[in-house]
Amino acid sequence: MADPLLQIEDLHATVEDREILKGLNLTVDKGEIHALMGPNGSGKSTLAYVLMGRPGYEVTRGKVLYKGEDILGLAPDERAQRGIFLAFQYPTEVPGVSVVNFLRTAYNTIHPDDEKSAIAFRMYLQEKIDLLEIPEELVDRYVNQGFSGGEKKRNEILQMAVLRPELAIMDETDSGLDIDALRHVSEGVNKLMSDDIGVILITHYQRLLNYIRPHFVHVLMGGRIVTSGGFDLAERLEAEGYAGLGQELGLAREEYVEEEGAAV
Repeated sequence: MADPLLQIEDLHATVEDREILKGLNLTVDKGEIHALMGPNGSGKSTLAYVLMGRPGYEVTRGKVLYKGEDILGLAPDERAQRGIFLAFQYPTEVPGVSVVNFLRTAYNTIHPDDEKSAIAFRMYLQEKIDLLEIPEELVDRYVNQGFSGGEKKRNEILQMAVLRPELAIMDETDSGLDIDALRHVSEGVNKLMSDDIGVILITHYQRLLNYIRPHFVHVLMGGRIVTSGGFDLAERLEAEGYAGLGQELGLAREEYVEEEGAAV
């Protein structure tokens, strides 16, 4: 039997000497969408950064296996080259670098066996622009500079389409989006979903899941997944809140009450 796309076992991680992840387990395979929900401070973004290898996020125990390979010793660029992609909650501006040049450089770095000339890449990029119905002028602008919230998130989806990852981690893609922007971004994700990719959707709210239906929903509280289910679990959270579920599961109050200002 083939190895799962992603297998996380008993993952513990700290940030600035504070333990955030406290024994997290999760398995994701290609063709699956996993929604990860939880209150602020529960460790959702920390998990995304740990998977991508962000400096300052220290794993103290556990395993992260990607296609059977332990990736914890790999640098972020090595993980990207293996097919792992992170869509940021707050995409960074890159003044002076156009989207098209940024994407071509990233593509040729991640896919060195299929390096494309400027003309060949522009034709390839046009296919993705047409598929996602993204305004063509966006790719000639500097990366995220002066972009609206919706444009930044659509640019992230365009990056995902161009780079063709096998594992896409989407950290609160719905954050700051109005209804129209949320619909456009969600349609883009749905168009890119296939049996060749696994997706982790990190979100607070059910509304994103109304547009991108997950196969599995997991609730993260206190640095670990406390329960899993289908879409009905997201609907239940919308109705009862995290506190109601936390109380029913017999969790300590600090595990399900949102920490003020927390974004880990």
